[in-house]
Amino acid sequence: MFLFRSKFQEKFSETLKAVFPILAIVLLLCFTITPIPPSILLTFLVGAVLLIAGMLLFNVGVELSMNPIGERVGTIMTKSRKLLVMVLISFIMGFVITISEPDLQVLAQQVPAVPNLVLILAVALGVGCFLVFALLRMLFGIALSHLLVIFYFIIFVLTIFVPGDFLAIAFDSGGVTTGPMTVPFIMSFGIGIAAIRSDRHAEDDSFGLVSMCSIGPILAVLILGMIFHPESTEQVSASIPIIDNTVDLWRLFSHELPTYLEEMALSILPIVFFFGVFQLISRDINKKALIKIGIGLIYTYMGLVLFLTGVNVGFMPAGNYLGQTIAQLPYAWIIVPIGMIIGYFIVLAEPAVFVLTRQVEEMTSGAISAKAMGLSLSIGVSVSVGLAMIRVLTGISILWFLIPGYAIALILTFFVSKIFTAIAFDSGGVASGPMTATFLLPFAMGACEALGGNIITDAFGIVAMVAMTPLITIQVMGLIFKIKENKLHKESALLEIPTVPDALGDMEIIEL
Repeated sequence: MFLFRSKFQEKFSETLKAVFPILAIVLLLCFTITPIPPSILLTFLVGAVLLIAGMLLFNVGVELSMNPIGERVGTIMTKSRKLLVMVLISFIMGFVITISEPDLQVLAQQVPAVPNLVLILAVALGVGCFLVFALLRMLFGIALSHLLVIFYFIIFVLTIFVPGDFLAIAFDSGGVTTGPMTVPFIMSFGIGIAAIRSDRHAEDDSFGLVSMCSIGPILAVLILGMIFHPESTEQVSASIPIIDNTVDLWRLFSHELPTYLEEMALSILPIVFFFGVFQLISRDINKKALIKIGIGLIYTYMGLVLFLTGVNVGFMPAGNYLGQTIAQLPYAWIIVPIGMIIGYFIVLAEPAVFVLTRQVEEMTSGAISAKAMGLSLSIGVSVSVGLAMIRVLTGISILWFLIPGYAIALILTFFVSKIFTAIAFDSGGVASGPMTATFLLPFAMGACEALGGNIITDAFGIVAMVAMTPLITIQVMGLIFKIKENKLHKESALLEIPTVPDALGDMEIIEL
């Protein structure tokens, strides 16, 4: 009981540290250069309370349930040694879990050019196929960097044949697919598969599944853009609710809460079903462990319900209104540095980022610290939001940023260790979660609308930008480390002092 209370206290402290900076920034803006109606501010504050409570429950729940479930399913499935069975199960898991991903639902609702079901099914098909590719890559030891170069080359060739209205949406879909529901399961699934391999690269290959699953939706939506011709690509402006009193405020949140209760139930159900089937087959988990997993699933479910209600009802209107207000200032350029500051802190409030940074630290025995990962992600997202705001102001095509950005990221894969490449490309998908979809995207849409720009081509794409820059910053961190490591080896060789290898070869702890 003491350990359980201690875990809650630890997670509560982490959650406050992650959320407080973004709250402080928004409040500072509201009381200085961007005044907003009290009703929107109150809605934002209530949303923040729900966000904090949701993140707390989610982070505790993931450790208790999602991580052990994913590892068990991956291990048991791979032990069967039946390739066709593994391929079929991987495809079904990727397809079903993606349909339930809340981030994808948010994006689909903001893209009226394509029917929600069409877009969701296309993305789910892409994830299902590429989860299979990721599984085969791990089983046969195929280098991740080679696959990334091939698939991203195909992606950028396809952009030549796709209408401009689909480009930003396609790259955004790759970012939102790997959200709080998908990431914990897929990452743990990879660890479970790698656990049965005895070679020294198994641990490195346990990362990279998220990066592969981010490619599938981009390709699927690009292909959809080549064959699907919508009648209208007009974007409907987001409605900003005006609350007159506390009763209306209660009605606003209570009206939306059942929606997310239902959505998250559908999200959790496929994972519970698959785990139940595997448990019936293997029966290798005792009653005590099953009860612990059950409690964790309840925490995960309630955490996501509270989190999504808070960000969708409270954060989305505030983000849209702030974007409009800043863009209407005489010095509209200030939206670039403001966006960068928001981006720096908002990524730390992404639920899946907690999962990734902790899992990286544990899998590398502390060689790559959560603190170093968080700093690299914050720098990357800060740069990406700044570039996205430049796009909003100027209307520059997203390809002018994505092509050189991905070119740099792919070139770096040949100069850094395998594990840094896998973690970097996983980080891109993880960084672009519900906080990006429900605050940064409305922020960009509000600014674009105020400036009279094209929302589909100029505002959309911010999720893609957020997913791109961590690929560079994490690998640059790996490159710096490699240079330091080589220097240490040379000094050790000169002094004839042997080095003691740790979990990653001769890696020292990265602490920025």
